[in-house]
Amino acid sequence: MISFPIVALITFVGMFILTPIVAAFSRAFGLYAIVWEGQCRVYVLFGKVVLILNEPGLHVLWFKLGPKALLVNWIGRCYVLDMRRDQEYLRSQPVNSEEGAPMGIGIWYEMFISDPVAYLFKNTDPRGSLAANVGNATVRCLSNMKLANMLENRHGMSQTVREEVSPKSHEWGYRLGSVYIRKVHFRDSGMIRQIEEKVVNRLRQVTSAIKQDGANQVSVITSTAEKQAAVEFARAEAMKAFILGATLQSIARDPEILQAMFEVLETQNLIDGEADIVLVPPGNDLLKQLLAERPVSSKSAGG
Repeated sequence: MISFPIVALITFVGMFILTPIVAAFSRAFGLYAIVWEGQCRVYVLFGKVVLILNEPGLHVLWFKLGPKALLVNWIGRCYVLDMRRDQEYLRSQPVNSEEGAPMGIGIWYEMFISDPVAYLFKNTDPRGSLAANVGNATVRCLSNMKLANMLENRHGMSQTVREEVSPKSHEWGYRLGSVYIRKVHFRDSGMIRQIEEKVVNRLRQVTSAIKQDGANQVSVITSTAEKQAAVEFARAEAMKAFILGATLQSIARDPEILQAMFEVLETQNLIDGEADIVLVPPGNDLLKQLLAERPVSSKSAGG
C-alpha cells in the first residue's frame, strides 16, 4: 500500500504544478478560452477578425474555429476588452454666457464599448476622441446661453450635450451613457472677488435692515404697552375716587357708623404720629392740678 505522505505529495504536485501547466498549454494551443463577466475577446488571424467571444463562460475554440484555433494564439492575436461601464470627468470647459461672462463647466459622463471591432480598428484612441468630442459639444452647445439658465438648468444642458455627442461616438464603437453637468463656475478671479464683495455688502445691508426693523418693532410694542398701561392706571385712579366717594356716602347714612369711623381714623392718626400721649382716667382732676401748678411766665403776669 502507498503511504499517506506519498499520496499527499502526488496530489499536491498534480493540483498545483501539473494542472496549471496543462491548462496553460491547452490555452496556448487554442483548446479552450475563458471569458469573464464584463469581458470580450476578439481573435484576429491574418488581419481578419475570425471570432468574437462576449458571452461569459468556458468556450472551446476548436468547435468555433476548427484548425484555426491551433494558430490563432501563435500567429494571430487576441484582444481582451473590458465591456463594463466607465466614467470620466472633464473639468472647467471654457464657455461664455450671453452676457459675456467667462464661465467654466465641469461635465461628468459614462461610456462603454458597444462595438468591439469598431473600437479596435476605427479609431486609435476612442477614449480620448470621445473626451474631445464631449468637450467640443459642451463648448459649442452651451456657449451664448443666458447666465441665469446656465446656472439653473443643468438637466437641459446635460441632455443637449448627450444628444450632440452620441451619434458620432457610436461610429467608433464607444457609446456614451449618462451625461451630467456637475459644476458651473466663474473663471475670472477678478469677477469672483467682485461678486463676493457684492454678496457680502448685500448681506450686511440685509442684516442691518433686519436689525433696524426689529428695533422699530420693539419700540412700537413698548410704546403701545406703555400707552395702554398709562390709560389703565388713569382709569384705576378715577375709579379709586369714585369707589371711595361711594363708600363714604353709604357710611354717612348711619351717624353711629360715621362717628365710629372718624374715631377710628383719629385714633389711627394718633398711633401713627410720633407725639407722646398721656392717658388720664375719666373723673380725675389730675389735669386741673397740673395746670394750676404750672408756673406763670412774666409775660403772662404783665398782661
